[in-house]
Amino acid sequence: MADPTVRRRRLGGELRRLREDKGLSLEDVEKAGLGINAVKLSRLENARTAAKRDDIVRLLDFYKVDHDRRESLLTLVKDGAKRGWWIPYGDVLNPFTADLLSLEADAARINTYEALIIPGLLQTARYAREAILATRMSDGGAPAVDEQLTIRTARQSVLTKSGAPHVRMVIHEAALSVRIGDDGAVMKEQMQRLLDLSLLPNVDIQVMPAAAALHPGTLGGFTILGFPERNDLDVVYTERLMNSLYIEQPAEVELFSVAFQKVTAEALPLDASLRFITQQRDRYSK
Repeated sequence: MADPTVRRRRLGGELRRLREDKGLSLEDVEKAGLGINAVKLSRLENARTAAKRDDIVRLLDFYKVDHDRRESLLTLVKDGAKRGWWIPYGDVLNPFTADLLSLEADAARINTYEALIIPGLLQTARYAREAILATRMSDGGAPAVDEQLTIRTARQSVLTKSGAPHVRMVIHEAALSVRIGDDGAVMKEQMQRLLDLSLLPNVDIQVMPAAAALHPGTLGGFTILGFPERNDLDVVYTERLMNSLYIEQPAEVELFSVAFQKVTAEALPLDASLRFITQQRDRYSK
């Protein structure tokens, strides 16, 4: 899955659901005389080809799609060929990260739980450099690290763009307590960054205390990316040492949504979380 097929994939998945909801086969649609044969429709549904607006309009008319859903899908058609800002960095981006950037660019909601590291969207440049150096498993040299840092910093523009997603981050206390560097300056700056971002109307940050009861996040961090078209287009992203995993089946995504609700319920409330982060910032000042 590489850009721009993230948008195509979402459109294709919706077209397939619309057809299946009507109890139609690919051949049934071909026989309807829309000028779209079974092979072409299959390629559209599987994101193997770019969609043309006229074709999608005919399909939506045939499926009798309501206005709001129709408009959201036509927006995907319009945006399907857009090139993301990250494309020039293809040499240093693995496909999983490229997909994540594309999904973040389109998301209406981003819900994340992290246990041992500050989420990438919230990292300062100095913290991000240390995180990249600590977690990379190959020696790409200084230029590669610098490019990854540039990508991670540019990625954060999603928080303040027009139509920015609502972002809810739950960070375990352990991630706020790791000292990076000898004097605590990196972590002090990072704590202040969290406090500054929390002032944005679309950003909520909670802290999971070390004394919390067991909860689903105990099994590892995850991110749920939600989209404005329909909840069953939401995607879960989990990061691993050598690769990442995307979960797209609606029933499985729903399990993660329930898990995130339990995580947020177990975490400190927003005000208490900000007080905790402030205390950590002051501790690193000493």
